[in-house]
Amino acid sequence: MTGPVELRREIHRNPERSGLEAGTAKRLLRYFEPLRPDEIIHGLGGTGIAFIFSATEAGPTVLLRSELDALPIQEINEFEHRSLCDGTSHKCGHDGHMAILAAVGEKLSEKRPARGKVVLLYQPAEETGKGAAAVLADEKFVRIKPDFCFALHNLPGFPLGDIIVRNGTFSCASRGMAIRLTGKTAHAAQPETGVSPAKAMCQLITELSELPSAIDFGGELAFATVVGSRLGEQAFGTAPGEAEVWGTLRSETDETLARIVSHAEDRTRQLAADHGLKSAITYQDIFAASINSERAVEVIRLAAGDGPLSVAEQPFRWSEDFGCFASVSQCAMFGLGAGNALAELHNPDYDFPDELIPFGSDIFLGILKQTMEIQCS
Repeated sequence: MTGPVELRREIHRNPERSGLEAGTAKRLLRYFEPLRPDEIIHGLGGTGIAFIFSATEAGPTVLLRSELDALPIQEINEFEHRSLCDGTSHKCGHDGHMAILAAVGEKLSEKRPARGKVVLLYQPAEETGKGAAAVLADEKFVRIKPDFCFALHNLPGFPLGDIIVRNGTFSCASRGMAIRLTGKTAHAAQPETGVSPAKAMCQLITELSELPSAIDFGGELAFATVVGSRLGEQAFGTAPGEAEVWGTLRSETDETLARIVSHAEDRTRQLAADHGLKSAITYQDIFAASINSERAVEVIRLAAGDGPLSVAEQPFRWSEDFGCFASVSQCAMFGLGAGNALAELHNPDYDFPDELIPFGSDIFLGILKQTMEIQCS
């Protein structure tokens, strides 16, 4: 590997899912070792790794974060650097985000920050919502103590290199809700002798899909998506006794998501009771809303200078666990336009555009310049 583009393509060929990114971390370590970082922290939150570049003069600690993990999506592209792992591929652009931080690392290797220190964090398990919390809970993170944390996400559908910012909520809170309804199986010739969850399941699917219209959120972005369901088995002699419904709940704030969750739980229990069923609810992929601080957003604005910058009118609907870092520092995520003709994120034909790497590294270097001039309280 001779540069960030080659690094990205090598990582793209060898994707690893959330929590399993040990090979990716090793590739990054091999890339960074010749850059002579002043400190390397291994095993952050699992497979995470941080490269630290320090100045001799005291100043702020600025953390720039990228994600390590890929998605459980089969790639359909046929280019030379396509994924070699069946059913797994970088369809969110994390390979490109990693390459951007590598390009920043190359610049820092040539010239250390004027003051303070820069932490280039490669975080595991963003896609499951577990990685950022695991990093923050890791006792090794105490050695970092950031004053500012920044991250970017590439955004197809926006002009290449455009910066997209927003004060307050940048991306939504969300969680995956798994509902199990349990009744009693019966012979298909005598369904009345059992307790079928079929009607309750169908009603629950309808109500979840219409849930946002059932509650007044005061114009706040909020919605629910049924992502799957299962009723019984393909056994034609048996009336079903069990059903499952899976949905994703989203909202602009954590407080509103709590209201949505409470409403969905209440309706589930009521429907189960009405139909003589037992119910059980579990959650996964839990993301808090990513909330940008005004101070950190202003740093991004200053770093963008006269370059193209726009303000998002609404939060982005997708979720990101980067918001966890707001509990320890001034924090902001921003969007980086990936081009108007690019496939959308999580599409099987998506591929991060290599030409976006210098745009990303330039804005991060601008952020470092701005923050290194700030006196932290």
